[in-house]
Amino acid sequence: MTLYFDGGSRPNPDRMEIAVVSGGRTHIRDDLGPGDNCTAEWLALLYAVEIAVAAGAADAVFVGDARTIVEQALGRWRCRSPQLQPHLAAYRAATAGFARVHVRHVGRSKNLAGIALARRHPR
Repeated sequence: MTLYFDGGSRPNPDRMEIAVVSGGRTHIRDDLGPGDNCTAEWLALLYAVEIAVAAGAADAVFVGDARTIVEQALGRWRCRSPQLQPHLAAYRAATAGFARVHVRHVGRSKNLAGIALARRHPR
């Protein structure tokens, strides 16, 4: 199962929003309260894991455009932020039951979840 994830923080009003796209369906949450972009990206990845678990996926590919989050989830970069460490721990716990988990980085223009969020806020 492939799931695209993206999150961001909107300044007016101060709130985070996240999106997950999988199998042609878009799942959006914008009721997450205030926070920064990194927190929103982690929450988007966790939401993608939640959707994969609910679908009964044995293996999953999570695709995002936030290199920091992808590299931390892969264990290649340390998570030094005390506010983000609980999200990394939650991710590891939530994915422990999968047979295989892959996390891939793509450019913003190829992230279907990022495109879904951008469509909500035309310039």
